[in-house]
Amino acid sequence: MLLTSIPSPETGVWNLGPIPLRAYALLIIVGIILAVWLGNKRYVARGGAPGAILDIAIWAVPFGIIGGRIYHVVSDWQLYFGSNGSGLSGAIRIWDGGLGIWGAVAFGALGAWIGARRLGVALPPVADAIAPGIALAQAIGRFGNYFNQEIFGGPTDLPWGLEISPQNRPVGFEEFLTFHPTFLYESLWLVGVAVVVIWADRRFTLGHGRAFALYVLLYTLGRVWIEALQN
Repeated sequence: MLLTSIPSPETGVWNLGPIPLRAYALLIIVGIILAVWLGNKRYVARGGAPGAILDIAIWAVPFGIIGGRIYHVVSDWQLYFGSNGSGLSGAIRIWDGGLGIWGAVAFGALGAWIGARRLGVALPPVADAIAPGIALAQAIGRFGNYFNQEIFGGPTDLPWGLEISPQNRPVGFEEFLTFHPTFLYESLWLVGVAVVVIWADRRFTLGHGRAFALYVLLYTLGRVWIEALQN
């Protein structure tokens, strides 16, 4: 059977008794765990202390989530404070989706700096160690957008077009059924970024923040063409 489109999940929330399990939150948690595990492994290989990355993550992760949410709310303020916006309560409902990566990186870096300073370790080796893990965490987190039916591009009739429910289609595009799955494009690109950073680090022994800088460069290049497909 040939693929004619990618169906979207009917729901991104499952109720475990009174407790709602949200795909968006679960995937972010999985991504964080993977990033910390890989970052710790790479940091120890560079001569760092085992467990230091986890100690730093205790600061970096909350800062990153808060920063990502602030960036998203500011850049899409009309969704919350425009006419018919969801207001302050909607702005803080992070489990409904919406994290801006640049805010997450900026605030996460601030949290990592605080954590590294408290441990008495230099930040650049930490950044180099966690760079590919961050990319992989983003790749996993993008599937949260898939469950929420958000982060998709313009209409397409390609066989991998993403089916979007009528209530989630942008204004002016209600008659279209399938759209570019930009969440998937970005996820695959980020896996490639992680692979390239790991390879380049092994091949050229990147240090002094250069592995992290390579991650930022490659991710930014990917965003250029992915953003061009966004609605």
